[in-house]
This record gives sequence, C-alpha cells and structure tokens, in this order.
Amino acid sequence: MTDAAAEKAQAAHAGLEAPRTIVVIGGGQAAGWVVKTLRKEGFDGRLVMIADEIHLPYERPPLSKAVLSGEADIETVRLVKPDDFDALNVEAWQPDCATSIDREQRIVRTQSGREVQYDRLVIATGGAARRLPDALVKTSHITYLRTLDEAVVLGERLRASKRVLVVGGGWIGLEVAATARKLGVDATVVEGAPRLCARSLPPMVSDFLLQLHRANGVDVRLNASLVSIADHPNDANRIRATFANGSSLDADFAVAGIGLTPHTALAEAAGIKVEDGIVVDHFGATDDPRIFACGDVANHPSAWLKRRVRLESWANAQNQAISTAKALLGKFEPYADIPWFWSDQYDVNLQILGDIPGDAQLAVRGDLPGKRATLFHLEDSAIRGVIAINTPRELKLSRKWMNQGRTIDLATLTDASTALA
Repeated sequence: MTDAAAEKAQAAHAGLEAPRTIVVIGGGQAAGWVVKTLRKEGFDGRLVMIADEIHLPYERPPLSKAVLSGEADIETVRLVKPDDFDALNVEAWQPDCATSIDREQRIVRTQSGREVQYDRLVIATGGAARRLPDALVKTSHITYLRTLDEAVVLGERLRASKRVLVVGGGWIGLEVAATARKLGVDATVVEGAPRLCARSLPPMVSDFLLQLHRANGVDVRLNASLVSIADHPNDANRIRATFANGSSLDADFAVAGIGLTPHTALAEAAGIKVEDGIVVDHFGATDDPRIFACGDVANHPSAWLKRRVRLESWANAQNQAISTAKALLGKFEPYADIPWFWSDQYDVNLQILGDIPGDAQLAVRGDLPGKRATLFHLEDSAIRGVIAINTPRELKLSRKWMNQGRTIDLATLTDASTALA
C-alpha cells in the first residue's frame, strides 16, 4: 500500500463529522467483528445491525464439519455469547433485510418497513451458495450449505441417508463428502473440471486430495458433465443424476457446493462500484466515503498478491472487519494480511498461506503420500506461498519469514531431517 493511498483515505475521512450512528448490514462473522471492534475502540454512539438470519453472528467454517456431523451447534459456533452481545448495546434488527440505501438522505430501508439514518454504513452481506441451473434440477431433493440452519437440516438428512451425491469438487463439496463418510454415508463427488480444487491448488495437491478421498471410500468422478438431477423414476423420495456420457447415478439426495455468489445487489442499486464484489480500498472504504464493506462481499487490493481479490475465508472475514471498523473511527490501519485458508478433511489439516499459482514449481519438504508435508513456492529465494499438510509448525514459521521478507536456502527447506528454525 502506498503512502498516497493512506493520505487519500485520511483526507476523505477528515472532511466528515465524527459518526454518531453506524449501521451494519449483515449478521455474519465480518459484521460481528465490526460491531465488537467498534465498541472495543471506544465508539459509544448508536449501533444498528440488520441481518436476515435470526441467529447472532457465528463462524461458518464448522458448518461443513462439526455442525454437519452433529458435534457442534449454535452454542459452540457463536462469535459472541448473547449476554456479551447485549453488553455491546447493538440494536439487532433480526430477522430483517435491508432493501435499499438512499445515499443522498443516508437512509437504509428494510423489508419490514423500518428505516434508519446513518453517519457511516458498513455492508457485510457476505454471499449465497451458488445455485445449479433450474434447467438441470428437476427435484426438490437437493440442498445447499451456507447458513447454520441449512447445516443442521443437511446433517439430519445425511444421518437418515445411505448415499449422497455431492455436486462440486471444491472445498465445501469435499468437506461435506468427508463428513458424510465419517457418518457412514456413501458419497459420490462429481466435478466438471479435470481435477479437484483446480482454481486454488496446483495439480500435485489436487491429486493428493483425490487419492485421500478415494482411500476413504468416496467415489470421485472428474470431467463429469451433469445433464439432470431428477426424482428417481421408481421412488420419488430419492434422486437419479444423469450425465452427458449416458451414465446415471442414484442417491438419496444431492448437495451442491459450487461456489458463492456475493450479495452485491444492494450496493449496485445504490450506485456503489461493484466488480466481483463491492470495490473497496485498503481500509474497506467504497467510492462513497461514508460507506464501507468487508468480508466475503468485498473486493480489496492485496499487497501480498499484488492484485485485487475477493477472499472467502475465516481469517479475511475477521481481520478485514477489524481494520474496517477502525477506519470508521478515523484509525487507519490498512488490511494487509497474507491470505490464509485452511480445510480439515479426515485426518488431514491442509493450510494455504500466500500465493500459489496453478503452474507453480513447488519445493516439497516431507512425505506427501504419508500425509505430512510442506510445499513451498519461492520467488528469488523468498517464500511467496505455502501449502502445509499436517505441519502447522512449519506454516507458522513460514508466515514469520514471509512477513520478514527473509530469503531461504532451497536445500534447507527441503531437507526434512533438519528442523526449520
């Protein structure tokens, strides 16, 4: 981030009065961290949170794992306990939905007919699970996973089933398949691409995940072109999926995990710049100095990636929200974290830090088939990206070195007989 960018943001804020009313649209993890941080930083004005879910802010990563398996519920995934939330003195308009933003009058209107005038507005609306085309789906026995309530219903459905069809070989689809197997449910994953998680992993790690799932009994079908998912002809309580090659597959129901569509319509209708998410600066500010955005819905400049990006991760939802909340109060601390993501599947914890191009030449430390390895992407002897498989200590060290800009000898990195320090 340049000093000029910081000066520009500060100048825009300097011309505004100190906020007395801050409105947050959204009720997920990012929204929760915004309201928590505002109070922690000393904001004592009116704080309104408008959310379409009835639950107070909660964390989403457990939904496809512990909540789905029945090992966690709202009490264990809450971002803040009800008593602690009450202490924040937030007007929680739930369940309700913001329907319009009047930028001239600075008013947000909701589906229930309420309205509130803001001094600053934060859009933390996240997104919705992307739906399969209507022309392809000809059954009601298909589910999606984005909310806590959807996870609870899906978990109940899994435990009452023998076989599930998972459409999509990305992170959500694979975590659902792993949880299904944990529950003793047969799972088939169908993916249109030639490999798993193709948009975020190099081929070597895609192949590792493929072997991991097949070793755990998942039927993985790549290059699979779905033609339809319909009610089973002999049992309306089950489904039959048909593929372009003429084959078919029967299951009790289907789960689609094919990505997320950011909730940008509200911002777009208000004339706020949208391009694969709501466009913000390093502090979460949009092109309207009174309106900010953060979390899954925000497209921000990443100093590490050297490009704009919209991230869908736990770390981004939390840390970008904290930076944005501080900026609302004139405390400009740029969001410049190295992107970090993790996934738990079976006995594997996989973490990704930094930038891993699909064609990256990776230096491997450890035993990938043995499910304990760290893979490094280097540029000019500096670590640009890391994939850690059951090696959390090495990821932690890598993060430290990446933040320091330290150069590393390749032979040292790949020599698993010598501890990194």
